[in-house]
Amino acid sequence: MTQDMPSRRSAFRRTVALGAAGVLGLGAVAAGLVGTVGAGPAAADSGPRTDLTLTVLHTNDDESQLLGVDGDTDGDGTIEPDETRAYGGAARYTTLWRQLRREAETGRPAQGGTRAVVSISGGDNYLAGPEFSASIERGVPFYDALALSRLGLDASGIGNHEFDFGPDVFADFVASVQETGGSFPFVSANLDVSGEPALAKYADQGVIRASTVIRERGERIGVIGLTTPELPTISSPRNVRVRTELARIANDAASALTRQGVDKIILVSHLQDIDNELALVPQLRDIDVVLGAGGGEILADPGDRLIPGDRAERGYPLWATDADGRQVPVATTTGNYKYVGQLVLRFDRAGRLLGADDQRSRPVRVSGAGADAVAKDAWTRTNVEVPVESHLASLRETVVADSEVPLNGVRADVRSKETNLGDLVADALVWAGAQKAAEYGVPAPVVGIQNGGGLRNDAVIPAGPVTALDTYDVAPFANFVAVVPEVPRDTLRQLLERGVAAAPSPAGAFIQVSGLAFTYDVSRQAQVVNESTGEILTPGERVRDVVLDDGTVLVRDGQVVDGAPVPVATNDFSARGGDAYPLKGLDFTPVGTTYQGALRGYLEEGLSGKVRAADYPVGGEGRITATN
Repeated sequence: MTQDMPSRRSAFRRTVALGAAGVLGLGAVAAGLVGTVGAGPAAADSGPRTDLTLTVLHTNDDESQLLGVDGDTDGDGTIEPDETRAYGGAARYTTLWRQLRREAETGRPAQGGTRAVVSISGGDNYLAGPEFSASIERGVPFYDALALSRLGLDASGIGNHEFDFGPDVFADFVASVQETGGSFPFVSANLDVSGEPALAKYADQGVIRASTVIRERGERIGVIGLTTPELPTISSPRNVRVRTELARIANDAASALTRQGVDKIILVSHLQDIDNELALVPQLRDIDVVLGAGGGEILADPGDRLIPGDRAERGYPLWATDADGRQVPVATTTGNYKYVGQLVLRFDRAGRLLGADDQRSRPVRVSGAGADAVAKDAWTRTNVEVPVESHLASLRETVVADSEVPLNGVRADVRSKETNLGDLVADALVWAGAQKAAEYGVPAPVVGIQNGGGLRNDAVIPAGPVTALDTYDVAPFANFVAVVPEVPRDTLRQLLERGVAAAPSPAGAFIQVSGLAFTYDVSRQAQVVNESTGEILTPGERVRDVVLDDGTVLVRDGQVVDGAPVPVATNDFSARGGDAYPLKGLDFTPVGTTYQGALRGYLEEGLSGKVRAADYPVGGEGRITATN
């Protein structure tokens, strides 16, 4: 997840409700055309007999959290040293997943009938960060793929984070699954990967496909995939084409499966917010189950065991009404290897969904403490967790640069004034954007913008060695360098105004800059924005002068100087309008490297491992000057 990410729900619904007649806008959603969320089909003692009890084990958004998460196991409100990584983790997850699958296969169904189990991931199977960097350094096979293959999945959806490092790394992940014995396909009906040779190869082999049919206990269960239409603006799919008419695509795929005699169909949709799945269901036909992903919601009922500190948002599963008036269960998990989703459904002989087993349908927490604790799978522990732990230890010991000067990342400072660490990170964005410009077909940026809220180490890095782990402490989020090719000069001015609107008080929107110098007057009118939409309600008048490093004047005495737009490098959070930056709506391109990767690369290569005091003096070099 990225920091302070605004909800995508409203914008997405302009795209999600697409059927044969075209787009249903927000008015249709508001009018109640998104269906009713309820309790699902009522159980009855009489009526159609259960012919199949289908257990759907599902996971999503595990995002390279291979080593587990902290937990207050004794409930005292404090996480003690022995409570760290007490929950989750790939090794515990594997044990629990296999245990639940075995119980579903061998236990007696409460309602009778044949037993069958399918295992599905919703995507976002890896994520930029120190743990995934172990896989990048190792190469194929990736550790995340080893963990996933160990689960014995039947299918995986494709999320947005699969493309964060570009299509070639996703292809390496697919290769890793194949190499480690995973035989499951990756499904997405609205992605066309033919423009990327590394992925097209797997599409030709049927490994990447629109849908698949799982054969289990004499049953055929169809699985259709969908990926968020926002993919090009939140990740780096390059030449992967993304179709947006989701309902039409899903219905066409379901119709094709139905014609093949498949009468039980699961849609695994990575749409970033469970409400987007709920908005989609009323447009669907012939789909029995929807597994959402990307939103991180916790769905659970009273009595379900949750990891300490977690709170259920709604019940598990949710239900929505489809285009034919049928109730469809909609489920998800919060990700990070914390819960195994277990959805137990009953079907009659004709393949009609009769309802869910309320006793067994639930998120099952992955616990290392208490009565429900599970032991770690020895193979996953040895082949995944131990080497990843070793890699993290090596990051602490890996020196990427030597600094002649202390680097100031103190929270209150990076959010209120120029600091030399802020200068360094902003310079790294410009450097990375220039390095990747030709590959991604964008102009080399001349200005860099880094929001102060994205600098998170809250400390001064002493003069001397700077380690690889320091770069993750400074830039911990999965935010990618993005180039905005054309920022109009008046927009750039208001971008700077947004950065200093709260000054002299600290604010996450404060801007650290590269490639320009500017002055602002705190006594003048501050910019006022609608925090929800980013709309500028009152333009700022604080920024007085802005000059590019090459001497080009953009603003003189508070007036914008006419001229060409400016190519800007920033992080994708800011490029999408995060912190209410006035960049929302401008075209931008993520260039396949995180801002942490940019910082490390700039230290190692751009600065040849040496941060000089002359370039990054204490207090900064005067890029931002406040007057009154």
